[in-house]
Amino acid sequence: MPGRLRKSNPLKKPDRPYYALGLEGSANKLGAGIIKHAEDGSSSVLSNVRHTYITPPGEGFLPRDTAQHHREWALKVIKDALKQAGIAMRDIDCICYTKGPGMGAPLVSVALVARTLSLLFNKPLVGVNHCVGHIEMGREITGAQNPVVLYVSGGNTQVIAYSRQCYRIFGETLDIAVGNCLDRFARVINLSNDPSPGYNIEQEAKKGKRLLPLPYSTKGMDLSLSGILTATEAYTTDKRFRIDPTTDELNGEDIITPADLCFSLQETVFAMLVEITERAMAHIGSKEVLIVGGVGCNERLQEMMGVMASERNGQVFATDERFCIDNGIMIAQAGLLSYRMGYTTPLVESTCTQRFRTDEVHVAWRA
Repeated sequence: MPGRLRKSNPLKKPDRPYYALGLEGSANKLGAGIIKHAEDGSSSVLSNVRHTYITPPGEGFLPRDTAQHHREWALKVIKDALKQAGIAMRDIDCICYTKGPGMGAPLVSVALVARTLSLLFNKPLVGVNHCVGHIEMGREITGAQNPVVLYVSGGNTQVIAYSRQCYRIFGETLDIAVGNCLDRFARVINLSNDPSPGYNIEQEAKKGKRLLPLPYSTKGMDLSLSGILTATEAYTTDKRFRIDPTTDELNGEDIITPADLCFSLQETVFAMLVEITERAMAHIGSKEVLIVGGVGCNERLQEMMGVMASERNGQVFATDERFCIDNGIMIAQAGLLSYRMGYTTPLVESTCTQRFRTDEVHVAWRA
């Protein structure tokens, strides 16, 4: 991780309470959260405020418009976070912001806000890897000790395990992320983006009755999702496809519904994710799986992963939408862990990068 790191000893209990403000805005969620690390070593979420940029059905979110949303809402979201936490900016020890990965323009907007606050209140900056933020918040909330991590979101799909102060990537998508795959299909069938297209895909899939054949593409520890998306979209041009079916039969042939397609897409993609996660568990000898990222809220994914883990006498750890979906508190948690190890980001280095790899981070706070 770029920046200054003055020591690399395993993290010890703090000598006093530490407070961090975390700012997240790598995609369409703008979040601000405040976390406290107490003298007894415990952590407390004092606030976790979020506002989402939602577009009309059938439309995605463009970087420029998303960045404008973040600029317009930044002040209110931060004020609300401070108010809920019951503290002032003078009490904050460090300001943490998402350095990457993510969409360029939104990342820059939030970094600009972080730099401004740093200068106004003379507080140190800490640039945070978005993926590591998800992992550390998941570990903190669930209590998972040394899990294989399945990180699934709109822009990332990775299977990760910790080793020697680094989160190693065992496998990942070779093209699009699982969240992107689901979101793009939601646009094809004109599902609402409120609260999120992935959530609405999940609800639609619960009504599905048919498992349609789709490409299953795992390649060692990696997987490919662009082919299955194309194949699912192709069903929408089939003569049997009906957006609003009124009968169960069509000239003697079963009809295909949007619910069937959502169900088939979910089942196939999630089976691929479970397969590569199980391989990683076998490789490192772990019996724990931690699911993080926005897609990690999906109850069907958690259920399928749970079946696999139980067959290995293991356990699945997951969180709800407060911590799975992009949020400021995860940036505050990972940033404060770094800060307590002596890491800060100089103002001249407080940039952003759309391609900030998970395995580029020095995880100094873990033994």
